[in-house]
Amino acid sequence: MYGRKVKLRFLFIIIILITLILTTFLILKSLEENVVYFQSPSEIKSLTEIDKSKIRIGGMVKKNSISINSNEVNFIITDFKNEINVIYSGAVPNLFAEEKGVVAEGFLKDRNFFSATKILAKHDENYMPPEVKEALGEK
Repeated sequence: MYGRKVKLRFLFIIIILITLILTTFLILKSLEENVVYFQSPSEIKSLTEIDKSKIRIGGMVKKNSISINSNEVNFIITDFKNEINVIYSGAVPNLFAEEKGVVAEGFLKDRNFFSATKILAKHDENYMPPEVKEALGEK
């Protein structure tokens, strides 16, 4: 009924469509694994279930909360309503200080304890990440 050329074209188009669908699926799947969600301490306190995936917690470093033991840093992130204890091993950024904005990336152990793998400090005196500013309710 159909000639050999028509069948080859049809097969070629099907192979291209399958390749495009598979490529799109793989790209979206890899992006899904690398997405890190930002949350404030208040949002963490209101969680019904603790997720074991990587998250970011942002807020202000509480005054007089930084404790440095050898290469381990303990501090408290607050959004002025709730607080969460953070532990981090490694060197902190130069701009990391008390009463300054910070975003910690890592894993939540429970509603009061966070194990950070990365610390992100704000850029200068006036800068605050938009997510932190929104979570703190500042304009």
